[in-house]
Amino acid sequence: MIQNFISMNGYGFFVWLSFAITFLACGVVYYKTYRTLKKYEKDFAKELSQLSEAEKKLVLEKSKVASQFLASYNKSI
Repeated sequence: MIQNFISMNGYGFFVWLSFAITFLACGVVYYKTYRTLKKYEKDFAKELSQLSEAEKKLVLEKSKVASQFLASYNKSI
């Protein structure tokens, strides 16, 4: 039963290879996106640290994303 499912009437190699390639491609895209996000977060933190306290407070009040980012970034440091 399991052997029939895995072999899929002789097409199993192509089907499982296609699944493997798809999962590998999704993994590569995820990894590259994750690295890019971390790079942008680091750049944003550097830019935010260069602002004066008044400017920083204004940015954090205006932007919900910036305040959430700063809270999570401070936890990771």
